[in-house]
Amino acid sequence: MLPVAARYYVFFILFPTFSFAQTNPVVPNTAQSGVIQQDTSREEAIDQRIENEQAANGQAVIFAPSQKRRTIQAVEISDKLKIDGRLDEADWLRVKPARKFVQVDPKQGRPATFDTDVWVLYNRQYLYIAAINHDSLGRRGLRSPNFKRDFSNQAHDLFGVVIDGFNDRRNGATFATNPYGTQRDMLSFDDVLYDIDWDGFWKVRTTRTDSGWVAEMQIPWQTLRYARSADSTQAWGINFFRNRRYSNESSSWSPYPRAFTSSRVAYAGLITGLKPPPPSTNIRIQPYLLLSDDRYSGTEVGSGQAAKLKIGGDLKWAINPNTVLDLTLNTDFAQADVDRQVNNITRFSVLFPERRAFFLENASLFGAGLPGNANSGEGGSMVIQPFFSRTIGLATLPDGTSTPVPIDAGARFVYRSLNRNYGGMVIRQRGIPGSPTTDFFVGRYAENIGRQNRIGGLFTLKNVHKIDSIGGRQNATLAIDGFFRLNQTLSYSVMAIGTLSSGSATDQGMAAYSQLTYRTNQIVAWWTESLVTKSFNPEMGFVSRSDVIATTPGAYLVNRGKWLPKWVRGFEPGAFFEFYHKASTGYLQEAQYNFNPIWLTFQNGGNIGLFANPTFQRLDDGDYRPLGLSIASGKYRYVRYTIMFSTDPSKKLSFQFNGETGHYYDGRLNYGRGSMVVAPIPHISFTMSGELNEFKNVGGYSGTIGLYSVESRMAVNPRLQLISFYQRNTYTDKDVWNIRLAWELQPLSFLYVVYNHGAFAGSLRATDRQQEQHVIGKLSYLKQF
Repeated sequence: MLPVAARYYVFFILFPTFSFAQTNPVVPNTAQSGVIQQDTSREEAIDQRIENEQAANGQAVIFAPSQKRRTIQAVEISDKLKIDGRLDEADWLRVKPARKFVQVDPKQGRPATFDTDVWVLYNRQYLYIAAINHDSLGRRGLRSPNFKRDFSNQAHDLFGVVIDGFNDRRNGATFATNPYGTQRDMLSFDDVLYDIDWDGFWKVRTTRTDSGWVAEMQIPWQTLRYARSADSTQAWGINFFRNRRYSNESSSWSPYPRAFTSSRVAYAGLITGLKPPPPSTNIRIQPYLLLSDDRYSGTEVGSGQAAKLKIGGDLKWAINPNTVLDLTLNTDFAQADVDRQVNNITRFSVLFPERRAFFLENASLFGAGLPGNANSGEGGSMVIQPFFSRTIGLATLPDGTSTPVPIDAGARFVYRSLNRNYGGMVIRQRGIPGSPTTDFFVGRYAENIGRQNRIGGLFTLKNVHKIDSIGGRQNATLAIDGFFRLNQTLSYSVMAIGTLSSGSATDQGMAAYSQLTYRTNQIVAWWTESLVTKSFNPEMGFVSRSDVIATTPGAYLVNRGKWLPKWVRGFEPGAFFEFYHKASTGYLQEAQYNFNPIWLTFQNGGNIGLFANPTFQRLDDGDYRPLGLSIASGKYRYVRYTIMFSTDPSKKLSFQFNGETGHYYDGRLNYGRGSMVVAPIPHISFTMSGELNEFKNVGGYSGTIGLYSVESRMAVNPRLQLISFYQRNTYTDKDVWNIRLAWELQPLSFLYVVYNHGAFAGSLRATDRQQEQHVIGKLSYLKQF
């Protein structure tokens, strides 16, 4: 039975009663006939109303999507274009561009400061999109610090397009590029769920001139997902957007409020005249060949050397525009980025991000749960995920350590449509000494209700095979969730989860959360309630804290009044609170009152913020102690102070700093983390970071723990790069090296050469540590039929 406090919170989570009040290329001849852009009088009236509102009080309104959408007509061609960023083919010359971009930020609703011209063509194989991004500063005004794929949109000039192929105003596929042809792409749903690490099969090239820069995209129809239609032509949702980083101005072709993102496709315009080919065989295979040399030395495990050859690959079959089947065999993730070491001084478990390509695609469908966002306060630090893919391919050995485990095979099936989304995944994990063969299954179903709502369920099953005299066992998780967009500014999400393990009554537990979010251009507010019982055990999921009832409300203002200095874009003070009760007893275990009286965002993209954090901690016997410090049980009250500062991330030299000071349990803790990015040219960038924890008589310990790293990226172009990473942790006495040469031979076909070096701590004496070195060569080739 749940204690009284926990039962009350379950009711409160599922049935909330609180609410908020809503308050030098060849430029095509644009004089010739072709594409017609229809600017309706209604849209002009909306734009004028927004502009008048802003002129009156320095703020901007949340306007509703226009019922008459801006329209662009695509033009069919018979030729195959050369993608070089020059736009000198005759087909571009006969098309009239879409223009009149509107500012999203800083002056919502005003015309964009610099023109952006967009063209759309297509043939039987490809959709072509081109843009001339005019800029009076030309090359001198461009900002692109590096060539990292899926680059930060806060640090780069960019042009992009979001395509709603189902025209359901919910699903969006985004393709964007910076002035050097680096790709950024993702899938989105409702502007809430994002597959940021999805890598689509497409091509882009750019050129830079004294009057701006040009982007030319080629997107295969097979990469896009669109509805089956009996009509000869189709109309899709579409929007084009641009970020001019020198002035930190974002704009779009079809306007949307600055509180949202370009993925809010309810605000997208319309592209007509499309004649995509009928669905046909759409199979993509990507085999790989891997050679490795592995060396081990040390006294803990022993010394040795082994060379191996490995063959495997992936297959993707788009059965129809709604349905995709993925298969993987002898899966290898040698090229995946290494995890960064973390010295955790909180009561919350650290969530390391998924970095493996097979699990990244369609992650938003299976990734239901409470994501947590400690940096902004939204949802507090709680993370509750009934399914987390990193539990696959990682085994816990009898001595408590974790080790990567090979994946023999896997399959993923996904169906998406206007009415519902569902999918399933099955993985076979290889058995190794100390870890039996294990099967993983996850199933997900979500029903769309109306235009903006959905309800769904998720089920996971982990089946550990019998080994020797140890019997097999199973662990299951069942979750039911919902998302409801009550209006453009107010949304509500909820989930209830139960777990069950075979032969263990103690693993019958539950978790739940409820979150109400209010977002406008002037205020962001939230209230999150969550519960995790002591026996909740999702072996295929992740929970940052057990046996807890969490209450985490908060809000911050966004003020852009004329009283602010010209170099300040916004004044955003706020407060958010975190209360954590122990679910099994009802006692208050932790409380943080986070007051943020000053948060300034600068016109150049930098910011500065000050925080005061009165804190209460109750440590019981058996509770987690940060970094294993011997802190006595008892109640502690103290105040900590924080400053955060960052400069313009798009410049050749930029800084970030986060500093804290104040009491910490029974002593004091001074914490500082800083990073410096040096990018003299986009082809070369260095990031140097350092983190220090200075303890003064905390649990009887006084000393300093450091974590240092250096990362470099040297690139000939976005397709040929050498990336290196080094990190040193004085707490674990561990050094990690990762060096990767990545060459994209053609879209999504790669040659990797990887060097990994790790020193794994036993005692603090280097001679007692186990050393590992791996040299890996991997060739993968993608072929699409």
